[in-house]
Amino acid sequence: MPQELLVIVNEGAGSTELAAVDKAVEVLRRVADVVVARTADLDALGAALRIHRERTTVLAGGDGSLHAAVQLLYDAHQLDPQRPFGLIPLGTGNDLARTLGIPLDPVAAAETVLDGYARALDIAVDNTGEVLVNAAHAGVGAEAGRLASGWKPTLGVAAYPLGGLVAGFTSEGWHMAIEVDGEQVHGPETPVLMLGIGNGRSIGGGTPLAPNAEPDDGLLDVVVAAVQGPRNRYEYGLALRNGVHIRREDVQVYRGGTVVLKVPDGADVFRVNTDGEISDEVTHRSWDVKRGVYSILVSGSARAVW
Repeated sequence: MPQELLVIVNEGAGSTELAAVDKAVEVLRRVADVVVARTADLDALGAALRIHRERTTVLAGGDGSLHAAVQLLYDAHQLDPQRPFGLIPLGTGNDLARTLGIPLDPVAAAETVLDGYARALDIAVDNTGEVLVNAAHAGVGAEAGRLASGWKPTLGVAAYPLGGLVAGFTSEGWHMAIEVDGEQVHGPETPVLMLGIGNGRSIGGGTPLAPNAEPDDGLLDVVVAAVQGPRNRYEYGLALRNGVHIRREDVQVYRGGTVVLKVPDGADVFRVNTDGEISDEVTHRSWDVKRGVYSILVSGSARAVW
């Protein structure tokens, strides 16, 4: 049980989220010495991690908060699976927490921080040096995320599926070559509606993109959806919400430790959504798994939820 904790919360968190953090901190302070740091940007986050580096870090936030902390520590060569993170889920996403079975209720999550065990987890690192802790996706998924970002404050978890429907009906797909562990699994001749790369299982606040992914097996689940036509895309969207899209004939799933994605000359460029952060338009992206490089406190009876 950790005795000295650093709870990090985003300065921009709303009043409801801050009230939830206060309740979680009350639970933590029953048995631990707790320092709370409110951080407004990456510089402030990095400073808090350095100043309180001897404490166990508890991140109050979602996948973006975890992504930022892991990125900072990875860049500084300070990720250590012997120094686990705690998670207090806030907001509407929390997809890695869902995969790990961490309670979405902040008070219950605080209990997990106190009573849980450290589960070593993988990350993937792309060719730009950006880490992936939960999932990345390109094609209609990234476009859905881009559209949903403007709707999320109003629609919450409904923003992502709505963005997916709009993007799915307005895009012709992306011509891209996809390699997994050095083998081309999809050629650029057939357009891809959506490419998903899952370390965790879900995106967008519980949409099970890679429902069989495990974030500690050294492999990424690569979901290639070459879905054509309005009706098929509509049916794909419905199936995706329930995680049964992988049963479709126009969806293939591969697993590997290295993934390469590129488009031929003259083809449309694409964006990549990595843990909720959307890239500029690119023509190439690759990922390599780094196995067991950090850990998170989870419950012994944890079950994935979405």
